[in-house]
Amino acid sequence: MVRGRTPHAILLVGPAGVGKTTLARDLAAGLLCEVAPGDRPCGTCRACRLVAADVHPDVHRLTPEGPGRQVTIGGVSGRPRGIRDLIGALALLPVEGGARIGIIESAQRMNDDAQAALLKTLEEPASGIVLVLCADSEEPLLPTIRSRCARLRLGPVGVRSIEAILVEGGVADAPTAARLARVADGRPGLALAWAADAEALVVRDELGRTLLDLLDAGPAERLAGVRAAVPRATRLADVGMRPTAEPQPGAAGRRRTGGRAAAPTAASSPAVDAPADEDTDGDDEVAVTRTPASERRRAADALVLRWADLTRDLALCQRGVPGGVRDLALLDDTSAAAQRLDPADVAAFLDRLGVAGVRLRGNVSPELVLDDLAVQWPRPLVTGAPSASAAATSRRAS
Repeated sequence: MVRGRTPHAILLVGPAGVGKTTLARDLAAGLLCEVAPGDRPCGTCRACRLVAADVHPDVHRLTPEGPGRQVTIGGVSGRPRGIRDLIGALALLPVEGGARIGIIESAQRMNDDAQAALLKTLEEPASGIVLVLCADSEEPLLPTIRSRCARLRLGPVGVRSIEAILVEGGVADAPTAARLARVADGRPGLALAWAADAEALVVRDELGRTLLDLLDAGPAERLAGVRAAVPRATRLADVGMRPTAEPQPGAAGRRRTGGRAAAPTAASSPAVDAPADEDTDGDDEVAVTRTPASERRRAADALVLRWADLTRDLALCQRGVPGGVRDLALLDDTSAAAQRLDPADVAAFLDRLGVAGVRLRGNVSPELVLDDLAVQWPRPLVTGAPSASAAATSRRAS
């Protein structure tokens, strides 16, 4: 990127964990690099090292904060930092004498006031300021903001490339890296987060087995089983929100995640809320709290995403392409379950999961969304009975 022709605003769009923030930092380093201006950053000069350590005084990052994880307008003492705070920081003279870069992570979470405040800066950009917006999707952004940014879309990264990132960074051995690359679905940032939390990967496997077991359960057991799985799904949601460190070359001596996961601790295990009127045994007092709706919705969304991965693997096994599944650890169980299900039911449920994700982002109760999925989870075919798709083929043939 040539400094003289750098756009004043850049919008990076792509799935969460695909590498938008990493690229934004690389762009910042390229603009501030003292050795190779206009080319890839050298990575060794003082400016590059400061950017890599997130301490460069001319690079200002803004992330969602607060219970709703929004990017707000800010500018008021005692409140989370917002757009006004970022604009104020960028208005100061550069400390190192170069460009001033503002990076807004999860820009799709800017509320209306924040977007309106940012729009004025985009319309009248000051000299030497570059804004980089990282967004999972651009639809929540105002059209006027999108039109004033140079857009760059980031797609999924290949499985082999993610494996190389994990192995060369020393964060996972080869077998674990191969598995994480599949689970991450083309998102190296998410693969790094999974590598840093072996216990969460164990929880992911447990949830997959629980859902497979519920295929043979009755309605009441299904409802209870899905409800009980929600607190565990919180661990998966935490992985997606955790910032990950850049893998450093020569870090092979660091802790790898190929071995047995550590036992859950009281600090890391999700707490299950007890009903307010439930009696507890023992002398210790038990503090009863109600989980906020935002947390329940976040855990339900993580469970739906896990459910969608499992359903996709079932469909792949039914179509004779088990090599494309994401959960190799559950391949035998998934293949066995796929043989007992009607492909039409699996395809229909995959569509229902997509609808559930949309509902969770609205105002629908997460408990009702999960209850519907539990009831509609495909049931195994009766031995000897033809599937609906097979019966339809037979009718067409006759």
